[in-house]
Amino acid sequence: MLKQKPLAAVSLALLGAATASLPALAQEGAGSTPMQTVEVSGIRASMAKSLNVKKNSAANVEVITAEDVGKMPDKNLADSLQRLAGVAVRTDYDEAEKVALRGTNPDMTLILFNGHAIAGADWYVGDQASASRSTSLSLLPSSVLNQAQVYKTSYADLVDGGLAGTINVTTRKPLSAKEKISGVVSAGASYVTLPGKTAPDLDALVNWKNDANTFGFFVQGFSNKRYIRRDSVSRLAYGTSSGWDVINTQTMKGITDASLAGTGLKASDLNGVRMPGSMSTEFVEGVRDRKGGMISLQFKPNQDIDVSLTGFHSKMDTNNYGRLKAGAIYSMLLGKASLADGATGATAPNTSSNGQQVYASIRNPVIVNETTMYGDTLRVLKSADIVFPDGTTPQYIGNSEGFYRDGASATSSFLDLDGKWRVNPDLTIKTLLSTTRGVGKTDADQGLTYARFGTGVSYALGDVHDAPYVRYLGTGIKPDQLVVRTISGLKSVDKEYSAQLDGEYRLREGQGWGWIQSVESGVRFADHHRDSERRYPAYRSADLGAGPASSIPWPGDFGADLGGPAGWDNTGYTFAPEDLKAYFAANTKATSDDFERLIRSELHVRERQSSAYVQANYEHDRWSGNVGLRFVQTRVNADIPTPIPAGACVRAAPGQPAIPCPAYPGAITNAGDLQPYYDNQAATPFNPLAGNTYYFTKSDRRFNNWLPSLNARYEITKDMLLRFGASRTIGRQNYNIVGAGFGTPSCDAQGCKVTGPNPNLKPLTADNLDLSWSWYFATRSLVSANVFYSRIDGYAKTGSSGGTTIDLYDAASQSLKTYAVNTSSQQGARIAGLELQYEQPFGTTGFGFTSNVSRAHTKVDDGRPMVGASEWAANLGGYYENDKVSLRLVANYRSEYVNSTTAPAPTANSQGLSTINGVLMPSAPTMAAPVTTLAFNASYNLASNLTLTFDATNLTNVKRAYYRYSEEEQQKLDVSGRQFYLSLKYRF
Repeated sequence: MLKQKPLAAVSLALLGAATASLPALAQEGAGSTPMQTVEVSGIRASMAKSLNVKKNSAANVEVITAEDVGKMPDKNLADSLQRLAGVAVRTDYDEAEKVALRGTNPDMTLILFNGHAIAGADWYVGDQASASRSTSLSLLPSSVLNQAQVYKTSYADLVDGGLAGTINVTTRKPLSAKEKISGVVSAGASYVTLPGKTAPDLDALVNWKNDANTFGFFVQGFSNKRYIRRDSVSRLAYGTSSGWDVINTQTMKGITDASLAGTGLKASDLNGVRMPGSMSTEFVEGVRDRKGGMISLQFKPNQDIDVSLTGFHSKMDTNNYGRLKAGAIYSMLLGKASLADGATGATAPNTSSNGQQVYASIRNPVIVNETTMYGDTLRVLKSADIVFPDGTTPQYIGNSEGFYRDGASATSSFLDLDGKWRVNPDLTIKTLLSTTRGVGKTDADQGLTYARFGTGVSYALGDVHDAPYVRYLGTGIKPDQLVVRTISGLKSVDKEYSAQLDGEYRLREGQGWGWIQSVESGVRFADHHRDSERRYPAYRSADLGAGPASSIPWPGDFGADLGGPAGWDNTGYTFAPEDLKAYFAANTKATSDDFERLIRSELHVRERQSSAYVQANYEHDRWSGNVGLRFVQTRVNADIPTPIPAGACVRAAPGQPAIPCPAYPGAITNAGDLQPYYDNQAATPFNPLAGNTYYFTKSDRRFNNWLPSLNARYEITKDMLLRFGASRTIGRQNYNIVGAGFGTPSCDAQGCKVTGPNPNLKPLTADNLDLSWSWYFATRSLVSANVFYSRIDGYAKTGSSGGTTIDLYDAASQSLKTYAVNTSSQQGARIAGLELQYEQPFGTTGFGFTSNVSRAHTKVDDGRPMVGASEWAANLGGYYENDKVSLRLVANYRSEYVNSTTAPAPTANSQGLSTINGVLMPSAPTMAAPVTTLAFNASYNLASNLTLTFDATNLTNVKRAYYRYSEEEQQKLDVSGRQFYLSLKYRF
């Protein structure tokens, strides 16, 4: 059911009210009375240029232009792009990172730089391993932008891969500068309220060209640093206690009629009630230290030849430290005490008090009804006391941990050579050669986990935007116990080499081609590689030791901005990063690079893209546009880690050569795959036959796609346009879906099963229709309406058999057997939407506003919501500018969406079914609740070339809320603080 969206409603009201005032406003902007000509710059000049490009384009595009060198109010490109109609962003620590178009997942948006792909890289360890196609824009400051065009309808000459749309970001050309020598130097600082720290913020650019305007170059450097902190409450925990599940009094034996005495409830009344398995608090501290630069050289000896070489590199160092204090409610209710992993299976250790297994009971329950997003009615335990019987000795009630990610970073680079040769007045040839590489890595993801003990926990869930109440009972009687230590390093590399050749032949009048003005044709080839691996150093012994000798408490203000109720437990302890690093330095040792490999987690995918196209550009009277056809072949090679039964191959000790395995000639026998190799080999000798070894199954698939496109532009009047677009676009599957490793196989009476990828998945295709009307009724003014529809084929459905099988060796029967692969299949999806825009200045006052609202209704064949898709997005902004002052205030709204990683594991059950209280229904995804953010920019010209600027983002310090089936099932709540930037800019 559609809920009221405050900002969307305001934007709609503004757009609706516009019809009454537009004629008068248009007359004011284009009246017969002569008006004084005023030359504008800054925000107004940028808006005018963007609208001019949008107006003259044959396709439906959105445009951002940086008119003044170095003057953009946003901190990265994603910040800027989210201001456009139909664009939504995924944020992390309240910095926009990944861009989604028209209610789709960011993986369906193709981002280009100067017409070529840019390799992606993620800074967070969880995203580094996700193998997503979405490009993180956190490495790209807004200052590198010249212009960004968002193509909502497709051309045949556009690089393929943007299923929902394509964003092409262009950088500056040195010869476009007005002066022989020009540039900007910006020096300032950033401040974020939650960590309470200040950091430097620097940016500088110099542009030079010769007097003949035939050669020029520019050099830009940037250094942007910001401290981060995120305070959270969530359901995160170990094992079964993580997330939500239902009460079962058959296994939760402490829930009895007697324990519920006085509540009016019987034990049977609680069966099937959903409840959280944990009440967790977490906070992360870190830094985002982004440094890099860009250089460009342009040579234009005459009007016929133009050659540019552009190089870019950005690195962001992002060491971060995450702490968690988690409960174990399910473990308590099930009478289990697996301290290390929270397991609750039959073989997991039991609780023990005076030699007897004990079960926690539920007291003072408050049960409410919820209506899920699928329309089913469920019951939820909103508050309760989960306590062990009186007199019970302290039992396992949860965990505390700290993970310091040392050497965390992300880099992104590209180098492109762009050439243009006008052979004669009719024929122009263009070429583009590029290479790009992105690396996301964490040198040491190291952490210690402690088990906590007590006699119970009390909790109460509130509104989805308020922190829940939680108190742990009987703690401190028994000291916490070190139970888990983990250290690993992760590196993910994304790289591509590409080359393309394009030609355009202009047809002269009278050649008999009618409306056709020119014909374009071209070819392109790209070779893309995605590789990821994780390494685990060896421990010196199995003894965990005592851990660091000293600890430090959580900050006293933890959770102050979360709205937590009085008396809730917001305390915890952690260790100094130096102490944590010292522990692992003393307890690990070097073996060999090969032995540290964890083969089953590796990803090695190569993708070659070959394409050719032809496109005719036409114009006649009021009509213009293009029609074209693009052919694409995608060849995908994946090396899929495949398990070999334990003992089938002999594993080599560290530093020893690989041992041949006749039964599996491709077996990798010199990788440790987490097998221990302790110092004291006499006491605990290395076992070369323990654990699975692996080999790589090679896959090679080719897919051919024909992509027709049509764009038509009709001038109703000089300033009123009608556009129509029809196209087929392509999007390629995430790398892990086609190349992730196989899980451990198993056989039972129903057959043999194994988890793994599906290399047979074809690329996604979408058939798209787009119709737009726009009226440029005055200077820097626009009102437009746009309807669109897309039919997607090949949308991935995770956690299904997909009909894929593989032959693996079965140790029990000592023979090859055919295994059904639990992987991904494909299905269809639909997107239908509406976009409205209205922007204009208020006469010559210097004031003006922008607004847009979009609705994208998605429908997946299996009835589940599309991952990452928001139905509503809206922007409302106001600005004021004169020769001295520039001000802008922008509100951005995004409705709820599935907050899954953009590259879910192919075996995940996020699109499967679950039985809850006897009702078979789709599994609950984690939903991000609607959010509205506010950003502000101000600048003051101290002199003609000296400007003081102030930027503020997340002004309202929003709480980002997440839930499961409905807002009654609170899942997580984050807050990150306000961000402020002050800088002094000098232009020359």
